[in-house]
Amino acid sequence: MGRMRAVRSRLSPPVLLALALPLLLAVAVAAIAINGRVRGVEGAGIGGGPASSEAAGSAPAAPETGPLALVPVDAPDATDPQCAALLAALPDALPAGAGPLPARPLADPAPAGARAWAAAPRPVVLRCGLPRPAELAPDSALLEVNGVQWLRLDDGVPDPVVVSYVAVDRPVYVVLTAPPDLGSGPLQAAADAVRTTLPATAIAVR
Repeated sequence: MGRMRAVRSRLSPPVLLALALPLLLAVAVAAIAINGRVRGVEGAGIGGGPASSEAAGSAPAAPETGPLALVPVDAPDATDPQCAALLAALPDALPAGAGPLPARPLADPAPAGARAWAAAPRPVVLRCGLPRPAELAPDSALLEVNGVQWLRLDDGVPDPVVVSYVAVDRPVYVVLTAPPDLGSGPLQAAADAVRTTLPATAIAVR
């Protein structure tokens, strides 16, 4: 198991938007199917979505398993062969506290360098080939998981909607975005795939 220590970096609005849009759009698609499957800025609780049903005391909604619509983001290296190797090495299911998270197909047109897994109330999304995060600085607190250095990014609130981890010591940047209550399983599985397919490199802080 990798070593993990809690760190928190404030996510700048442009990066937060780029990382959150896939989840937001996906929720919007789901919400329309059920009462307006909302997932945009994560309108959890809008139109009878997951938050409102939980507030009413009913069981949590099951994770969506249909095609996930991901919006395009700036990913200059998404078609790099190294990203292709990483995607091929990722497991079909990610470990999580409540049980394995199955892979979720991507709706067409699917962006290059991306994978997703079904989870509630939001999916887990991995993107490969994104730009260097602007938040990465010489004094950034990094998290080492299974031999990979990650920069944690969230929205800076006590209970973030999603948390993103950026692998910063590889030749391409890899971002894993997930709900914070899934445990460390998804990140550890991603770290294993990153470690075995992408060679370690010096961290480019500036």
